[in-house]
Amino acid sequence: MTNKVKIGLIQASNNVDGNEPVQLHKDKAIEKHIKLVRDAAAKGAQIICLQEIFYGPYFCTEQNSKWYEAAEEVPNGPTTIQFQALAKELGTVIVLPIYERDGIATYYNTAAVIDADGSYLGKYRKHHIPQVNVGNEGNGFWEKYYFKPGNLGYPVFDTQFAKVGVYICYDRHFPEGARLLGLNGAEIVFNPSATVAGLSEYLWKLEQPAHAVANGYYVGAINRVGTEGPWNLGEFYGQSYLVDPRGSMVSIGSRDQDEVVIGEMDKALIREVRNTWQFFRDRRPETYGAMSSINE
Repeated sequence: MTNKVKIGLIQASNNVDGNEPVQLHKDKAIEKHIKLVRDAAAKGAQIICLQEIFYGPYFCTEQNSKWYEAAEEVPNGPTTIQFQALAKELGTVIVLPIYERDGIATYYNTAAVIDADGSYLGKYRKHHIPQVNVGNEGNGFWEKYYFKPGNLGYPVFDTQFAKVGVYICYDRHFPEGARLLGLNGAEIVFNPSATVAGLSEYLWKLEQPAHAVANGYYVGAINRVGTEGPWNLGEFYGQSYLVDPRGSMVSIGSRDQDEVVIGEMDKALIREVRNTWQFFRDRRPETYGAMSSINE
């Protein structure tokens, strides 16, 4: 296995108004993203990650049970199965963030991880679920209406090209899970997101490079682009990027364009950085117990 792995990050706009039927959103977005995945593979990407709940708008800006229709089983739902076939055809790993239904009516914000032979390796469920007002129109990140907190821990998936972890959107504000992904062996962590200007943009290029440095791995951060009606929550500002374990930007996308962002990770650099900064060796877990018992 080579040390050099090409990474593809896909950022895209949603072009269907939120008042339209759920299935129309899914059909149009899946069609668009299949083309973008093919483009990424043609540019040499071996691991490709899509944006948070890629097959529609960021519907969490309203509280409307209509959007429960977007949820599917993972891995037995049609979208996961469709992208398993695509991954096998292209020989690429795909990190596929979708809305998961478990059982009759339990819902999670989930990412399926599909290996380059099309096999389903497992899933990550978003742990940290925001409920945050944005603006004065009743808009917000009303995710507790749609998702239960994740309950599958912080798994790392041993894909054909690298050991992959996933941390979804709001998770990025919490260092604890980012550290656990490193301790579990991640060489790269993907953070598929939907985040708008005016709320946390100043943190976008601060927190995740810090996670990369603190844990000695690469981070692929993905954000959608454009504005989405009828809500107009704000501008999804793109700028998806790959950052290395030194905190240096490898590649970064535009603010407002549908785009495939390609960057190269180097596993030898991970080893070099970890040999220099022995953060895992020097940590003191026996002194951190109070973190799990203090409630603020």
